Amino acid sequence: MSWPAATRIARRELRGGLRGFRIFLACLALGVAAIAGVGSIRAAIEGGLAAEGAVLLGGDAEAEFTYRFATDEERAFFEEAAEEVSEIVDFRSMAVVERGEETERALTQVKAVDGAYPLVGEVVLEPAMPVSQALDGRDDLPGGVMERVLADRLGLSPGDRFRLGTQDFVLTAILAREPDAAGDGFGLGPRTLVRTEALAGSGLIAPGTLFSTKYRLDLPADADLDALRAEALDRFEESGLRWRDARNGAPGIAEFVDRLGAFLVLVGLSGLAVGGIGVSAAVRAYLAEKTGVIATLRTLGADRTTVFRTYFIQIGALAALGIVIGLLLGALVPLAFAPLIEARLPVPARFGLYPGPLVEAALYGVLTALIFTLWPLARTEEVRAATLFRDALEGARALPAPRFVAATVALVAALLGLAVWFSGNAELTLWTAGGIAGALVLLALSAEGLRWVARHAAPVARGRAALRWALDAIGARRGAVAPVVLSLGLGLSVLAAIGQIDGNLRAAIARDLPEVAPSYFFVDIQKDQMPGFRDRLDGDPAVSKVDSAPMLRGIITRINGQPAAEVAGGHWVIQGDRGVTYSATPPEGTVLTAGEWWPEDYTGPPLVSFAAEEAAEIGLQLGDTLTVNILGREITAEVANFRVVDFSTAGIGFIMAMNPAALEAAPHSFIATVYAEEAAEAAILRDLASAYPNITAIRVRDAIDRVSELLAGIASATAWGASATLLVGFLVLIGAAAAGEGARTYEAAVLKTLGAARARILASFALRAGLIGAGAAAVALAAGIGGGWAVTHFVMETDFAVIWPSVLGIVAGGVLATLGATLAFAWRPLAARPAQVLRARE
Repeated sequence: MSWPAATRIARRELRGGLRGFRIFLACLALGVAAIAGVGSIRAAIEGGLAAEGAVLLGGDAEAEFTYRFATDEERAFFEEAAEEVSEIVDFRSMAVVERGEETERALTQVKAVDGAYPLVGEVVLEPAMPVSQALDGRDDLPGGVMERVLADRLGLSPGDRFRLGTQDFVLTAILAREPDAAGDGFGLGPRTLVRTEALAGSGLIAPGTLFSTKYRLDLPADADLDALRAEALDRFEESGLRWRDARNGAPGIAEFVDRLGAFLVLVGLSGLAVGGIGVSAAVRAYLAEKTGVIATLRTLGADRTTVFRTYFIQIGALAALGIVIGLLLGALVPLAFAPLIEARLPVPARFGLYPGPLVEAALYGVLTALIFTLWPLARTEEVRAATLFRDALEGARALPAPRFVAATVALVAALLGLAVWFSGNAELTLWTAGGIAGALVLLALSAEGLRWVARHAAPVARGRAALRWALDAIGARRGAVAPVVLSLGLGLSVLAAIGQIDGNLRAAIARDLPEVAPSYFFVDIQKDQMPGFRDRLDGDPAVSKVDSAPMLRGIITRINGQPAAEVAGGHWVIQGDRGVTYSATPPEGTVLTAGEWWPEDYTGPPLVSFAAEEAAEIGLQLGDTLTVNILGREITAEVANFRVVDFSTAGIGFIMAMNPAALEAAPHSFIATVYAEEAAEAAILRDLASAYPNITAIRVRDAIDRVSELLAGIASATAWGASATLLVGFLVLIGAAAAGEGARTYEAAVLKTLGAARARILASFALRAGLIGAGAAAVALAAGIGGGWAVTHFVMETDFAVIWPSVLGIVAGGVLATLGATLAFAWRPLAARPAQVLRARE
């Protein structure tokens, strides 16, 4: 028989409707929808970033310098290439408000602008007015605008005064929207906007202070961005210039969205794996009901291939329907909720129908459907005409024919290759796949173990009829233990791992901060201010420790004379500027791993001490040379030693430290960390800020709170992804409960005939569900805690402790989910009359 004959038989069988395949369709559709939805939202954000790149960047192109302004030559190049140039100065400072004897201070990220700002986009103020008018000020004071959160914190309203450094400003409006905010990256404080010329006497922008300058360019319409970038880097890269254009206006956000989206797609794949278990179980149950039909077809002359093709076409048609439903949901749901999603996004998004994510989700769906249906379909070849009234599928061998095993292995490899290609992160994809595979193996073994324990627990159940019936059902070969444990267990494993990671991260912040972190970072301390700064702190009994160091910033441009990017690739140390200090002697607590520190009176060629871990990652050796651009001047230093740098303490840590003669003549300031009792922090800040208005204090707890908010958002997104996986698992539970309804009806009829009461039968069903749910939850906890420990220990490098509230919630959720799914399908078996059921089985 041919494919057309198999198609005709399959079409006739499908006329019977979708009974038994609702869970099949739901599992496949939800898995595909989750991946398509995440991909569509990511594509919308990427589309918004691409379309609004110039607005996000603040111009068609931008050149950035660290702690210096552009030279005359550089400025002339920008003005020649562009129709208009806008200069931005960005730095942190303290906004100060005085009310009689009370003084309020708050950290702010200051953006000082010129008259051309903004080149692109619009600054939205409350009350509405042009930004130029707001910055003009009133009452002989320059104007400033700030975000509402900062104004509220300081108790300011338009018309009130505040101070930056030694310069007074008048608040003229509230900053409601800043067009280039996303392109500016992460800031530790809310934004304040002022004019650069108004800061001339503030003491905040001086040689050695910490600031960056950005030159936004409004280019002609026919400008060649690639050629202009190449020329700018060729002429000025050695001076520390960093260049980007509107094609990547917010690179940090774009990279973050891409990585988070890739991770969520991998979480969605775990949901598809859970759904695949439900798909496989549904196919097995369907084919078990079709044993007689298959045997009849064999009797009428159908060969094995025709039977396989018939049911392959049926299942394939239903899988295609499920995938199409999933694609429609994944495409249309983001569109329906676009206004709500856009309101919560910090960047523009352009929602629409994006083919790429839909093709990706469809491919995942097709491969998943093939992987999880191929083995059950292969069993149809084992049904013979002589087994017309026998349970042929249940007696089939464990593994199908070798060609089906080989095909399954090839499909799994294709799925992994596709996931690596789409995610762009082979390591994350393979670790995720390994985790899912390991969890599935553990859950499968646990299901068999649970059945074994149930079969051998008869002595425990002696005299307890309901418990004995529950254990017999769990230990039965045809029981629903495997699909329940696999589906529910995998969903709970993902949720448990995320819960443990999130809980340990929060616990680490709360636990470690008071013990190891300083109270404040002080920056922009001038060299002549250091004696008075130390005098205030050294005599305070509430201050336990003060660390200070000279502070410069530099960009590593060359390693052993070659461009740094060619040697170190994309390592974070060469991406942007890094802190540089100098010291005649090893700072307190320094641990050298190789080499020696230079003599205290050393005045020879520049030497550098480098962080050991980062040096190993880059491939540095003792004696290598590094060329570092500092304030436009290039310094080439030889690597003299490697040392341990621990950034987890939140203290002072520099990737590079040089001998004093190499750097001390350059304009620079000092930074300091102050470890003090929390009750004394306010007085320390008040005294130092009053004495030295130019310095900026960063409260470490506030900075970590800002990071914690970001981490909380990431945890929330991943938790929603895990919840989708759990929902698919619950659907599989419902499918398993529905598939076993007939068996429970027969079981209830037999027990009623033997005199069992409905309450006892129901108790047996409940005990069965509770034990299976508890077993699945226990194994899920082991897998989830193991995964949480691995990420916490190896990725985050912090201590791990089991988060017990999350553990108890997972266990309770597993038991309740199984109970709910089982009892929802228990009423009809309990209501069935024994005579009708038993006659039907004759």
